[in-house]
Amino acid sequence: QVQLVESGGGLVQAGGSLRLSCAVSGRTFSRYAMGWFRQAPEKERECVAAMSASTGFTYYQDSVKGRFTISRDGAGNTAYLQMNSVKPEDTAVYYCAAAIGGYFAKVSPSDYTTWGQGTQVTVSS
Repeated sequence: QVQLVESGGGLVQAGGSLRLSCAVSGRTFSRYAMGWFRQAPEKERECVAAMSASTGFTYYQDSVKGRFTISRDGAGNTAYLQMNSVKPEDTAVYYCAAAIGGYFAKVSPSDYTTWGQGTQVTVSS
């Protein structure tokens, strides 16, 4: 079982950029599919980006396509979410998640077994 620790959240102006990091403990990082989710107040948790374990498949929610990029650094056991051209509606608590295996990117919260503690992202207008 891996553990996830997120960092990089904060306050940013609309149109700015932010990079979230998810440090993954353990030696089997390459076996895990990774996902980034967000949850705004009184809204359900939703997947914004996901990446398969080793097949290279990615998923992006329509609202972030062209603005957000998910990536992973195998050597550093870290997953990233690069957020560009942020908007006030991107304000939420962001969580990274991990799940063993799978061919495609996983987009449902129930697909994931391990979650980070969450990091707040606030975009001011």
